[in-house]
Amino acid sequence: MKKTLLAGLAIMMLAPLAVQAATCESVKADITQKIVANGLPESGFKLDIVPNDQADQAGGQVVGHCGNDTQKIIYTKTAGADDATAASPKTGTSQDSQ
Repeated sequence: MKKTLLAGLAIMMLAPLAVQAATCESVKADITQKIVANGLPESGFKLDIVPNDQADQAGGQVVGHCGNDTQKIIYTKTAGADDATAASPKTGTSQDSQ
């Protein structure tokens, strides 16, 4: 009886942690769908889930929060297939040929 009670108590204590992780992933998926619906391909951006105290160092824009407001979702634009020339530096100029 005591083991069953302890097991039930342990499950009830750990359940909120599992729900928070699933909630953050579902919020991230919803944000991804909205960005893609606005015309940006999934290869053109990255979403990261970071703790609140690391949101400033993440180097992107906060677009959401989750985990009972303990984590932020950070949006970072990446170079897509169409932006390949903009992302890579030019290898030479007209002055180099003279």
